[in-house]
Amino acid sequence: MPTDSPGPPPATADWLTLGQAARYLGVAQSTVRKWSDSGRLPAFYTPGGHRRFRRGDLDSFLGSSRGGGGVRPLVLIVDDDAGLRQYLRANLEIDGYFVREAESAEDGLAALEEEPPDLILLDVMMPGMNGWEMLQRVQEKHGMGAIPVIMFSGKVDDGDVAEAEERGAQAFIGKPFDPEQLLASTKQLLRS
Repeated sequence: MPTDSPGPPPATADWLTLGQAARYLGVAQSTVRKWSDSGRLPAFYTPGGHRRFRRGDLDSFLGSSRGGGGVRPLVLIVDDDAGLRQYLRANLEIDGYFVREAESAEDGLAALEEEPPDLILLDVMMPGMNGWEMLQRVQEKHGMGAIPVIMFSGKVDDGDVAEAEERGAQAFIGKPFDPEQLLASTKQLLRS
């Protein structure tokens, strides 16, 4: 719920701008706006109409949203296509999921070390280490099926679906690639 506080806008390190709050929470700015507009996340509005967020409120929000049994699942998107990552992130966050992004398999593995996600969306075709190699490393470190993985690609070989299943991926979405199908599969898997 917006706070109509009198006085000058906050200027201490305890207050964050919309962009800073989005980075702090690891979500898109549009998601922070929606949470603020719906009253889920308190905000201070400056006389110019800009939002400011207290770091303590953000910490409380993170604790209530992610803590206590992981109320909001964390999805890791690993893809070198920034536009697709942004599309998937925005759609998943609107539905209440936490989302982290990695633009390469190497970055994805580093993100896994920080906090294992509830689900990985993993592109097959990436420069450097490809999705198959990352899947293998995830399975070696965490065990087959310990972290559900949905593989996807715009280019599909005849054996990709079978290979994904053999390697322990929960699904493979291929050509013609449909981001809506990927989102639907993600939400269905996270609900189960």
